[in-house]
Amino acid sequence: MITSFLVWIFKVNGWRVGETIPPDIKKCIVIAAPHTSNWDFVYALAAFKILGLPVKYLAKKELFKFPFRAIFDSTGGIPVERSKSQNLVESIVSRFNSTDRLYLLMAAEGTRKRVNKWKSGFYYAALGAGVPIMLGYLDYKNKVAGLGEVVYLTGNKEKDMERIRRFYADKTGKNPELFNLESIRLD
Repeated sequence: MITSFLVWIFKVNGWRVGETIPPDIKKCIVIAAPHTSNWDFVYALAAFKILGLPVKYLAKKELFKFPFRAIFDSTGGIPVERSKSQNLVESIVSRFNSTDRLYLLMAAEGTRKRVNKWKSGFYYAALGAGVPIMLGYLDYKNKVAGLGEVVYLTGNKEKDMERIRRFYADKTGKNPELFNLESIRLD
C-alpha cells in the first residue's frame, strides 16, 4: 500500500521510468546515484514498484524503529549496523550465494552529503558474489528514474570506476552541488 502512494507522488510530480534490469539478470547490485536527498528514497521505491522489481536495499538500523519499521520491512529494507565493522561485504556475498534472485540497492556514496570518494563495499560485494552492477539513477533534471548500464566488473578498479563515472556524468541529483563526479573512485 505504501508503495502505491509513492507511485502516486512519483506520477503527480511528473516523473517517468527509464530502462529496467534485463530479464536474463537474476542477481545484481544496483547502485543508487546521485544520492543527494531524502526524496531519492521515495522516487526510487516508486520506480521499482512501477517496474515490478523486488529490490532489497540497505539502510542504517536506526531507521528500523516504530513507527517506520513496518515501512522499511515491507519495502525491502535490510538494517545495517554502521557504527562498527560487521563484515558487511561477506554478509552480502553470503546473501547472494543463498538465493536464486536478488536485486540489492546500495548507495555507493554512503550518505546524502558531498563525498570525496565512494564507499567500496558495493564493488567488493559484487566481485565476491560474481554478480554485475546495474547503474541505477534518479535524474532530477529530466525527472527520469531507471537502471542504465550493466557493468561486469573486471577487477581493475580504475577502469571499472571510469566507466561508472562516464555513465553518471549527465545525471543530476536533487541537490546537484552535493554530487561530486570526481568522487566516483576507489582507493
